Formats: sequence, C-alpha cells, structure tokens
Amino acid sequence: MITVLIVDDEALIRSGLRALLADEADISVVGEAPDGEQAVAEALRTRPDVVLMDVQMPCMGGIEATRRISSIDYLASTRILIATSFGFEDHVLHALRAGAAGFLVKDTMPLELVRAIRVVAAGGAMLSPEATAHLIADVRSRPAEERIDPALVEALTQREREVMALVAAGLTNHQLAERLSITPATAKTHVSRVLAKVGLDNRAQLVTLAYEAGLVTPRTTTETNSLGQP
Repeated sequence: MITVLIVDDEALIRSGLRALLADEADISVVGEAPDGEQAVAEALRTRPDVVLMDVQMPCMGGIEATRRISSIDYLASTRILIATSFGFEDHVLHALRAGAAGFLVKDTMPLELVRAIRVVAAGGAMLSPEATAHLIADVRSRPAEERIDPALVEALTQREREVMALVAAGLTNHQLAERLSITPATAKTHVSRVLAKVGLDNRAQLVTLAYEAGLVTPRTTTETNSLGQP
C-alpha cells in the first residue's frame, strides 16, 4: 500500500485529491496539511511514502517544506511530488534541488497523477512535459558562474557519464540494461554509484546536473517524462 500525504492550502483541492485517490486500491491517503509547516509535522507523524505538495502556501511554501522533509533522516524513504499551477516555471529547478522527486502541473490528467505517485513511490522520478521544458530553459539561461560545479561530473568515469546521460534521457534501469548490454541489477548499481559520487539523493536531481553540466542536449519532450527507478 502506498501512503500519501496531501498538502495544499485549498480545502477543495485537498478533498478532490483525496476522492480521486480513494478509488485506487493500492493508495491510501494518511493525512492532509494546509501549509508547509503543518506538512512537515504531518510527515513526521504519518511517515508517508509520498507527499503530494503544493508550492505557494501560507506560513511556509512547498519548496522550503520539501527541503526540510528531505533533510530529516527519519523521513529518508518519503518521496515528494510537487503539483502546482502557480507560476511553476520559476520553481522547477529549485524544487528538484530541494529534494523533490517529481514536478507536475495541476491540470495533469488524473491517470497521469496517479501514475506519477506510483512512480515516485517506487523510487523513480516524474516530470511533466511543461516542467521539463522550463527546466531546460532555466538551465540554458543561467550564467556559467551559477551552474553546478563541473568538477562533480569530471570525477565520473566515461561509463558513469554515459549512464548519467541515459538517466537524463528518461531511461529506466531495464532500458539502461538493454542499451548497455548489462543486467538490470548492474544498471541499478551504476546509477547508485553515480548518485553517491556526485553527492545527490535521487534521479530528478541527477537529471538537473546532467543538463547543467551539458551531458545531454536540451530538447522539449512531448509526453510526461518518467525518469525511471533507481
């Protein structure tokens, strides 16, 4: 059973999301919160598998709440999926750097939202096409001095850089295994080793680094970009 905490300052949206997820046999809503501060408290109380997090909220915004939840060892297994409709283009990169495992817009089709919850609960990452496009644009427009230290990527072997680029292209572990002619277990080991070497926590952050370091050629996707499982 996938446990979910819903965080949004609008009660109507929280109720709608709860009703939507109630129809899923493998998903259970274990709590709600109207702002970031209560989200952190509820996450500590319920220890959910996934936090469905809004961005713009009173008291504490969703990005700061994401940062705090991600920094708590007790909640190391909790994954955060950002779902927002407010000026999201300014928040994608910040949310991923704060530790979010995915970023969707609220007009995402219900089936896609449910799929995203399952993907991030399984350890994967999910970006809507709109979020991917803005992530690419943000990375490309950033001054060179503000980009991530390229020394992080220089520490990787050629194979590890190849793995990182393929992860950024959206390949799952099984697809990585097929592309590199290795087993899925070996592919998973490669991804885990890359994450450890660059000091990141999840695949969404790895994608951000890959774009910033120029390991992948920016392009706009035409469908939701599932970044696979670690």
